[in-house]
Amino acid sequence: MRGRQWRVVPHPGPIGGEQHTGGRSGALRAAIFGVNDGLVSNVSLIFGVAGAGVDNQVVILAGIAGLLAGAFSMGAGEYISVRVQREVFERLIHLEAHEIGSEPEAEREELAAIYVRKGLPDDLADRLATELMRDPAVALETHAREELGLDPQMGLGSPVAAASASFVTFASGALLPLLPFLFASGGAAILASAALSGAALFGVGAAMTYLTARGAFYSGARMLAIGAAAAAITYLVGKALDVGVGV
Repeated sequence: MRGRQWRVVPHPGPIGGEQHTGGRSGALRAAIFGVNDGLVSNVSLIFGVAGAGVDNQVVILAGIAGLLAGAFSMGAGEYISVRVQREVFERLIHLEAHEIGSEPEAEREELAAIYVRKGLPDDLADRLATELMRDPAVALETHAREELGLDPQMGLGSPVAAASASFVTFASGALLPLLPFLFASGGAAILASAALSGAALFGVGAAMTYLTARGAFYSGARMLAIGAAAAAITYLVGKALDVGVGV
C-alpha cells in the first residue's frame, strides 16, 4: 500500500467500462472555472470602484488587492481540500487492508455480492471473488476500486500542484479586467476593460462546451450575460455611492 496513489471514481461502471478522459476533463474544468471566477469577481470589484469616480490609482489598488486576495483564497482552499481528501482516502485504504487481513472470508463474500449486483451469475461472481482474494495486493486494489470507488491506477494529485493551479488560473482571469487601467484611466479604461473582459467571458463560456456539449455561442453568450450583469450592478452601486473622492 505504501507509495500508491488513488483517484476517486464517482460511479464505477459495469465490468469492462473505461474512463480515459476523467483526469483531463477534471483538469480542464478546474482551469475554466478558475479563470471564470477570477474574471467575474475582479471585473465586478473593479467596476464597482471605478463607478464611484475615484482616482485611477485607487482602481488599480483595488484590482490588485482583489486579484491577490482571491488567488490566495482559491489556492489555500484547494490545498486544504486536496490534502484532507488524500488523508480521508488513505485512512479508508488502511481500514480496508485491515479488514482484508482480519476477515478475508467476509470480504470475499462482499466482493462477490458486488459482482452479482453488477450482473454476473452467482457462481461466476463467487469464483472471480475467490481468485481476486488470493493475492492481498490485488484484493486491496479490487476492493478499493469496487467498494470505495478509488482508482489505484490514477493519482489523487499533489495538494501543492492543485493550489498552484488554482492560484494561477484565478489570477490570470482576474488580471484581464485590470490591464486597461494600467495604461489608461477614466472612461477609456472602463470601455477597454469591458471589451477585454467581455471577450474573455465569452471565450470561457464557449470553452465550457467541451464539458457540456452545448453550442459554443449559447454557452459563451450565457457567460457573457452573467459577467456583464455582475459588472453592471456593481458599477451602478459604485455610482450611487460616488462622493467625488479623489486620491
